Amino acid sequence: MFESLTSRLSNTLRNLRGSGRLTEDNIKDTLREVRMALLEADVALPVVREFVEQVKARAVGKEVLESLTPGQALVKVVHEELITLMGEANEELDLSTQPPAVVLMAGLQGAGKTTTVGKLARWLKERKKKSVLVVSADIYRPAAIEQLKTLAAEVGVEFFPSDSNQKPVDIARNAVDAARKKHIDVVLVDTAGRLHIDDEMMSEIQQVHAAVEPVETLFVVDSMTGQDAANTAKAFGDALPLTGVVLTKTDGDSRGGAALSVRQITGKPIKFLGVGEKSNALEPFHPDRMASRILEMGDVLSLVEEVQHKVDHDKAQKLANKFKKGKGFDLEDFRDQLQQLQNMGGIGALMDKLPGMGNIPEAAKNQVNEKEFARLEAIINSMTPHERRHPDVIKGARKRRIATGSGTQVQDVNRLLKQFTQMQKMMKKMSKGGGIGKMMRGLKGKMPPGLPF
Repeated sequence: MFESLTSRLSNTLRNLRGSGRLTEDNIKDTLREVRMALLEADVALPVVREFVEQVKARAVGKEVLESLTPGQALVKVVHEELITLMGEANEELDLSTQPPAVVLMAGLQGAGKTTTVGKLARWLKERKKKSVLVVSADIYRPAAIEQLKTLAAEVGVEFFPSDSNQKPVDIARNAVDAARKKHIDVVLVDTAGRLHIDDEMMSEIQQVHAAVEPVETLFVVDSMTGQDAANTAKAFGDALPLTGVVLTKTDGDSRGGAALSVRQITGKPIKFLGVGEKSNALEPFHPDRMASRILEMGDVLSLVEEVQHKVDHDKAQKLANKFKKGKGFDLEDFRDQLQQLQNMGGIGALMDKLPGMGNIPEAAKNQVNEKEFARLEAIINSMTPHERRHPDVIKGARKRRIATGSGTQVQDVNRLLKQFTQMQKMMKKMSKGGGIGKMMRGLKGKMPPGLPF
């Protein structure tokens, strides 16, 4: 996420961290680089100007120039101004109303609105323990109604049926009435999108808004459109009382212009980020954590929250109990660990949140291959239950059969078994005491290239 912006800003500021003395020239050079980094990230020009002016005003002030570590003090200023730019703190959904609380979703076609409704429904159900009903008022795309029905079934929430012969206002109003009778906490209303903003679209969504009086009106926008995302959000904000923005497809956005421009241009907070295609790939937006990620300081808090919510604690407890009983780590446990990592968005998503990842050589980063997960899992799935529990029996003929069954080569099976053996040794050390710290010290320098963790 935002790789190019992160790389440019981090390289610029890294040279300053150890500076014992700042001069007018190196402050000027640094600010020029910061300006260029933001412009290349497609941050809106007025936003760039104001940001650089704010940093400059503080950079030549006492807090930086009279600091014992002026270079680090300037980095701290940039970090704090990034937080201010993106909105200071996370702003949660305000659902404090007589149920059902209605959340209206607006946005252009192709922004990922319907998918976001499914993700938000799951987030509300799992994180906030709310009962949720979803409804589509998009009468122009029957496929959107079917898509939402499928998503509702996938995440386990109520779906209110609708069809293209009904009026959007009637659909939304009937859905809210049905939710009230069923004592449902939250209604998510998906609305029609267009390829561009037009009067007909705005008039329709204004009518729906007036009919259901939502407590939250969220604008869903594709972050990869850069500063255009902020400009489109402003146009919607002029027509609707928006309460927040959801940025989608941020996992594919290497620039970050939308995230840095939206708050300043619209005055509306970013409430969520779409960070992948899966129904659990939605994160609350924390400006302070995002600023840390952009400057490669990591985002350990989000990482901890992900582990708490996405790791299968029952499986983790079973593995712990297995160790207590003296039973070893087998290939079925290994497969479970791979699946747990995938549930958390893969290694790329984890690396994004770890501090200091910019110091790791590109060659090492490139060895982290997400496709390796699927390959390893396919190989393990091609084994019999007996082979998974007793890997020692896997010899020549068995290896050839497993390779054929998984569409891989015998050397791939050999590589997996070698990786598994090393992982098994580390798990054994961990179970004897010393915990994760001891395991990581043991892993250092021993894991072969290509291992996806």
